[in-house]
Formats: sequence, C-alpha cells, structure tokens
Amino acid sequence: MKSSLMKSRIFTLIALGLLLYFFVIPAVFTHDVVELAREGKVDKIPPIAYKVWNYYVKGQYVSPNTPKDAVGDLKKMIDEDAELSAVSAPIWYVALEAPNYPKKAFPNGIPVYYHFDGFSGDVHEMNTINHFIGMDPMERGAPYLRALAPYALVLVALLMVYYMLYNWKILDWLMWIPVVLPVIFLGFYAYWLYWFGHHMHAWGAFKIKPFMPTVFGDGKVAQFTTHSYPTIGFWILLAIAFFSLLAIVSKRKARRLAQQTV
Repeated sequence: MKSSLMKSRIFTLIALGLLLYFFVIPAVFTHDVVELAREGKVDKIPPIAYKVWNYYVKGQYVSPNTPKDAVGDLKKMIDEDAELSAVSAPIWYVALEAPNYPKKAFPNGIPVYYHFDGFSGDVHEMNTINHFIGMDPMERGAPYLRALAPYALVLVALLMVYYMLYNWKILDWLMWIPVVLPVIFLGFYAYWLYWFGHHMHAWGAFKIKPFMPTVFGDGKVAQFTTHSYPTIGFWILLAIAFFSLLAIVSKRKARRLAQQTV
C-alpha cells in the first residue's frame, strides 16, 4: 500500500512540476502584460513581470518585424512599440502561407501560436490577413477564458497539492481535470475556429462563404494555405495528463490494498 501511495505522490509531483514551470508561473507573473502595454499603462507592470517575461520568452518564435536590439527584453520591446506575446508554453501552432509574404522572410508562412492565456507569433500579420477576408482579429477569441486562465491554472495546481496530501475520494474525480486538459483545450480551440469561420464580415476585400477552419492538418482558405498542428505545450499537457492518470490509478490501488488488510 505504501509503495502505491508513494508512487501516486511522485506521479502527482511530476505533473505539478510540469504545470507550474511551463504554464502557471509564466501565466501568473506576466498576467495582463500585453494588455497593459497596449493600453499605455506600463507603470502598472510589476518589476518581477519583466524578469519572468525575459526568461520565458527565450526560445520562442521571433518575428522578422521585431527590432533585433529589443529581442528578449520586455522593456526594450515596449519602448520600441514592438508586438508582445504570451510566454507560457504555446499549445497549438497555425501558419498561413500567402502569396504576398516572401518565403525568405517567412519560410514557414505567417505563424501564430495559441496559449492558455494569449497568443504569440506574427499576430498583427495574421490579423491583417483576417481583415482581408472579413474575419475578426484573433483577440476576439475567448477573451474571458484567456483572462481567467491564470486563475484556473492555479486552482489545478492547488488540486494537485491537495491530492498529494490528502486521501479524499472526491479528489480522485477532481484529478480527472488535469487528465482531460488536452481535450478541454482542443474543444475550445475547435469551437472558436468555428466561430471565426462563421462570423464573416462584409468589410473583407475578398469575399468568402462561412467555413470551418482546419483544426488539425493542412487546409486551404481562398488563396491561402494553412497549417494547424500541436506544438510543445500540447505535448507537455499530454505528459501532465499521463502522470495525473498514473497518480489516480496508483492511489486507487493503495486504497484497495488498505481495505484488503483491514
């Protein structure tokens, strides 16, 4: 019994570590940074947000439009009025190839990355293309979900802590939340793609009928080619789901063994 219980705690700890490092810490400490900078309220950005943002932005996609001397430095990015991004682990990747964007500057098309708490990549360029076909800007998608994401992630992290410390049966059921996180993300992602594709506007220079954008794989929209695939954050979510499931199985086994010895 003790062995199974210890395994459950170890599996939960691994899942918690992944969640904290890749999602909770960057999402919480850089919460509202993009919005505050956009609204000119830079003085309200706490000092720690600069350090966390600069640390987590390393290794992320850098737009060719970003001033080279400002790359990786939040203060310089704000001073240069450069496009800011979310720095939690990106979960899904979409790239769009357009005839007017040269391969040399954009070898993989116009990329944007979807996070729990925002976007990264060439969001401005993607919004320009969206406007061209009469589609809303990306920021219209899931505004309340993105705003609440840091708080929701903290709650999931607290759930994992409680699961390690207590043996309440109800926690077994609640631990299914991190198990199904990848499915939850995909569900919301697919819904908002549908929403964007079915709320077209007359302002578009190129008129197209309502459509369902490609959720996974390659697709075609008018004269544009699209690519939609999971990226590092999604695989991390799968790892969190895997270890959370192992934690549930191990704790239930420990509980059964305890009942047999009574």
